[in-house]
Amino acid sequence: MEFSQHSRVWIYQADKKLSDTEVQNIQHELNNFTTRWTAHNNQLKAKGEVRYNRFLILIVDESQAGASGCSIDKSVRFMKDLEQQFNINLFDRFNLAYRDGEEILSLPRHAFEDLLKQGKITTDTIVYNNMVQNLTELETKWEVPFKNSWHIQLFRDLVVQ
Repeated sequence: MEFSQHSRVWIYQADKKLSDTEVQNIQHELNNFTTRWTAHNNQLKAKGEVRYNRFLILIVDESQAGASGCSIDKSVRFMKDLEQQFNINLFDRFNLAYRDGEEILSLPRHAFEDLLKQGKITTDTIVYNNMVQNLTELETKWEVPFKNSWHIQLFRDLVVQ
């Protein structure tokens, strides 16, 4: 199924790396949810995926039907249910993810700041901008160097640019 580059995107980041079994189970739940997801009784052209055993991504192609407030509420409830079911936190916006070699790690803001002070995270470290809005941004602005991300605003006083 082809999706428009303007398709809306929502990214939920787990507070820990998910096991392969958890990923399979979550993918199954995402598939079930997106095939039944509607807005004002219109089927949404939607899909869900898990990336890097950590990020749950919902994509809606609004060229056929737009996501409404109610349908977005349904997706948030669904994600809250997944949190309970898999004992994860998907809504901590200050749990910051970054790439360390081949691994994706995440830390609370204060621990991220400590690594920044120690030089273990640099302006070239890849971070994840979970605020991207559409498929184009997911492909071009999601995995970016720290210096090009919104994260840098949080730590402006620590970083010499």
